[in-house]
Amino acid sequence: MGLFDDDFYSTKVSRRRMRKASKASSTHGWPRKSRQSLSTLQVSAISSLISAVVAVLLFSLVTGQWIQEQAAEPALIQNITPSSGDPYDRIIQAAAMVRPAVVSIINHKEDKEEQNILDESALGSGVIYKKTDAKAFIITNNHVIEGAGKLEVVTVDGETRKAELVGADKVTDIAVLSIDAKGITTVAQIGDSSKLRLGETVIAIGNPLGLGDTLTSGIVSYTERTIPVSLNQDGVYDWEQEVIQTDAAINEGNSGGALVDLNGQVIGINTMKISDTGVEGLGFAIPANHVLETADELTEKGKIARSYLGVYSVDLNNPYVPLDEEQRKNLNLPDSVKEGAVVLDALGPAKDAGLKFNDVITKFDSQEITSTLSLRKYLYDHTEIGSKLKITFYRNGVMKQVSVTLQEKPQE
Repeated sequence: MGLFDDDFYSTKVSRRRMRKASKASSTHGWPRKSRQSLSTLQVSAISSLISAVVAVLLFSLVTGQWIQEQAAEPALIQNITPSSGDPYDRIIQAAAMVRPAVVSIINHKEDKEEQNILDESALGSGVIYKKTDAKAFIITNNHVIEGAGKLEVVTVDGETRKAELVGADKVTDIAVLSIDAKGITTVAQIGDSSKLRLGETVIAIGNPLGLGDTLTSGIVSYTERTIPVSLNQDGVYDWEQEVIQTDAAINEGNSGGALVDLNGQVIGINTMKISDTGVEGLGFAIPANHVLETADELTEKGKIARSYLGVYSVDLNNPYVPLDEEQRKNLNLPDSVKEGAVVLDALGPAKDAGLKFNDVITKFDSQEITSTLSLRKYLYDHTEIGSKLKITFYRNGVMKQVSVTLQEKPQE
């Protein structure tokens, strides 16, 4: 007998059991065709079948909805433009546009030319911004070409060319050079620096430490920063420069190079950095709008024409270089006079008008003059060559006025 040779586990009813059931039915008078009861295994089989059918139906219903939802998703995705695989692709493209227009500048200074010595101050950068049939014009910084005996330009493909100085301006720290236009195919696009936004990504291209064609990137840290400048490099701040502040790395030799936006347009000329111990990411560029105005005038006239008064002065109230008690006593000023420009020497128009040593200038026309800086800014920004200027000043404690005719500032 097999292990499951028992009617209870059989899925079929044996003939013997069928005969017994038929006989019993006859004995008890039950009809022969009465319904037979189902075995436990049969119930299990039917239940399993029904469960399977229900499961299949439910699965089909659920997966059918899921497939429909997934099928609908691509219609939404199609409306989204996929981004580039390289998040810095715009920097790559912008750099490719400007690189051929950025050159390295070598300044063979007069005092070092015979010794054939080059130091960091003799290296700089420049940007080709204009081209004619014969010449290509390059913007750079005045301090890059200052004291030059001979100037050379190295293009992005390594070619060295002789450069000529077209014009330079110490006040704005801008200079323009020219080279032979043969083979120059790329001119930089100059952007609108007034549209710069705080945090905008920018790149700096130049020749730091002689490593030409170097690219660094950063952001615009401040769009219109005003910083004091000592034009005579004597430690006395006598001018103010409006600059773009950036944390893009700018080093010795970057001066005169391009600060570029992600559209590949030059929006500034790199000019300086703060390099004190513990200071990082403080670089500055002259805004392109200011640069272009100066460069065009230099290209056309070779110089920037400004009004000239002819006074050398110090501030009456300068916290960095204060007058001592003896000097103040000699001025004999009223207590009400706290600010002004003290004349040290008078030349040209100022001398002709009668200004002298220790005169304290307090007004130009109706404008208060509080320092040498405000004196110079008023002359450069609000007067013209040949115009008359009314000067209010104190001499030995007495207020006086004089009128002077301004001349053109001599080139230094």
